[in-house]
Amino acid sequence: MKNNPLYKLMNPGSIAMAGAGNNPRKMGTLHALNILKGGYGGKFFPLHPTEETVLGHKAYRSVDQLPQVPELVMLVVPTDAALHLLDEFGRLGTRRAIVVTSGFRETGAAGLKKEEELQEIARRHNIRFLGPNCIGIMNSQMSLNTTVMPLSGQPGRLGMASQSGTYVTQTFSYLKERGIHFSKAISVGNETDIDITDALEYLGQDEETKAIALYIEGIKDGARFIDVAQKITPHKPVIAQYVGGSDAGARAGMSHTGSMAGPDFLYEGIFKQAGIIRVDSVEDLYLNGWMLASQPPMRGSRVGVVTNSGGPGTAISDTCDKNNLEVPRFSSQLQEQIRQLIQAQASSTNPVDLTFDLNARNLSVVIPELIMQSGEVDGLVLHGAMSHGFLRAIHPCLQEMLGGISLEGFLAQFPVDFTDMVSLPVKYQLPMAVSSFFGNEDNYTAAFRSHGIPVFDAPEKAARAMSALQRHKEIRERKEINRTPLPAQAVEAEKIIAEAVAAGRQVLDEYQAKQVLAAYGIPVTRERLAHCAQEAAEAAQKLGFPVVLKASSPDIAHKTEQGLVHLNLKTADDVKQAYSAVIAAAGSQVPVLVAEMVQGQRELLAGMSRFPGFGPCIMFGIGGIFTEAIKDVTFRAAPLSETEAEEMLTDIRTAALLQEFRGMPAADTAELARLLRKLGELALLHPRIAEIDINPIVLSGSRPVAVDALIVLTNIN
Repeated sequence: MKNNPLYKLMNPGSIAMAGAGNNPRKMGTLHALNILKGGYGGKFFPLHPTEETVLGHKAYRSVDQLPQVPELVMLVVPTDAALHLLDEFGRLGTRRAIVVTSGFRETGAAGLKKEEELQEIARRHNIRFLGPNCIGIMNSQMSLNTTVMPLSGQPGRLGMASQSGTYVTQTFSYLKERGIHFSKAISVGNETDIDITDALEYLGQDEETKAIALYIEGIKDGARFIDVAQKITPHKPVIAQYVGGSDAGARAGMSHTGSMAGPDFLYEGIFKQAGIIRVDSVEDLYLNGWMLASQPPMRGSRVGVVTNSGGPGTAISDTCDKNNLEVPRFSSQLQEQIRQLIQAQASSTNPVDLTFDLNARNLSVVIPELIMQSGEVDGLVLHGAMSHGFLRAIHPCLQEMLGGISLEGFLAQFPVDFTDMVSLPVKYQLPMAVSSFFGNEDNYTAAFRSHGIPVFDAPEKAARAMSALQRHKEIRERKEINRTPLPAQAVEAEKIIAEAVAAGRQVLDEYQAKQVLAAYGIPVTRERLAHCAQEAAEAAQKLGFPVVLKASSPDIAHKTEQGLVHLNLKTADDVKQAYSAVIAAAGSQVPVLVAEMVQGQRELLAGMSRFPGFGPCIMFGIGGIFTEAIKDVTFRAAPLSETEAEEMLTDIRTAALLQEFRGMPAADTAELARLLRKLGELALLHPRIAEIDINPIVLSGSRPVAVDALIVLTNIN
């Protein structure tokens, strides 16, 4: 852990700050106040050109006046000053920095040039730094908060790394209200040096951090991100929100693969490959992250549900069912135990519905404990435990009836001992999520939250949080990922590519594309090129009828729509007629491909597209002419291990089509996984290939066969 650049930055024995002053309206002053008032125990050295003291501490006019070399410097100064000061601190011997200063590449070309200069200064002095354009860090274990917002509360268990400063600092009060506490929080800013992968690695090694939350807008080095995450996620849950995956962020390509490789499709697959749990909102990032950080892990998928109302119980059960969680009917023995504690009209099956029973102890302690100790569940969702929130609401109606009793006196008549209730998850090592429509004004909600038990403001949210634990259980139990070395480059494949590049062609024709695939053992159709009708007929005789005839030209990418494909030709005359029709439709004397007619009703798609930051990424999904309409695909970054390739096969919505289906045999999934792995190897070994599109892959019985293929080369102009 100490080799990670963040270790010393997050644990400094002394801090120097440029930009701190005595004006509370200045950002640097707010940063300094939170360091000093937050309980930081190290030395603090403010730099100021005119003030004698800053916030009660002796100020220094210049770097060379400092009494010692600070372990960390914070720069909250104008851009040019930040460059000058980083150089001075580097010459002094400081090796860690947080550059809060903005005005770098986020402002345009001139800012980018300054950012490159900042990077050069840091490299020259061996300085590792966060930023620029970041908000700072927080380390609750040493009471260090370098952000602009005060932090109070106990040290937490959820680590946070964010490409948005807002989600690290402006949320402190929001999180405190919900009982969520960070262990460490890191704003990475422009990531000129230390990036979000460094932060992930650091938090993965941090013993106080039990789960990690990431806010991501983009990843620079996808291979390293996946590698680091795969080492962490089997042991520590990681949850992430990714933004930027809208249509506006997608790029178009010449192939199906390229046109569908938008950021959202890609990051969905990358997170699964990395073992990261994805959420769609920052609320879920924090709340589900806290669930993962604060609760024991799931042992199975069975969930017990206890409520004081049928509606929430139904909502929880429905959400569990939609998220691969089971709400099993309790055994007759457990139901009998529960029935003794509930009213006659209440339900004891699961969900247990007390139907507005005001015995809060039965709802929150007795029945949940019976369920937890039964061995029939792996987690519990509780809705409706309440006291003071409800009593506050009804007090105005009852006050006159009760002789004008004050609210305080009224509440005092209902004392609660929460000891047994809040100890249940630890006592039985089973996770517990709570749903309540009351906030901290209710003493039950406040007690749960103050003891690290998540409380959600809707039943469905509590159930979805439980599903996050189930997802991490699946990640923990994932097959080991072992990557094999790349094979030698296929000489024949490289020759085909080199000849196309030399001829100035950006697209290989279908015949050439399949030869490249076959050179890596990817199963393709048996086929021959023909340049006249007689050659086509002879080729068909040798291949065996029925056959397919289609144009094979690098200038024709998608042939079906143009009448350039003829299927199921059963005689030589059929072949000759089809040949003439293809030449007529093409409008020129193009080569014609004669191929075996592969019979099969299931059509799949595999492809490759290169994506900035990730290199070659492999796609798998449902193929055929409706590929773009259905959009049932999944992506992973190459190279693929056997485990990752197998996971792609089960990741699509229609994965059931690969099993025995309506009299069709199960697909040869081992061969399909091998095809995907070989596709990744091919892409890595031939960097001049920009895109590969194999559509369709027909399942001939169990066997996958590439029936059509397109390979696009990098633009050579």
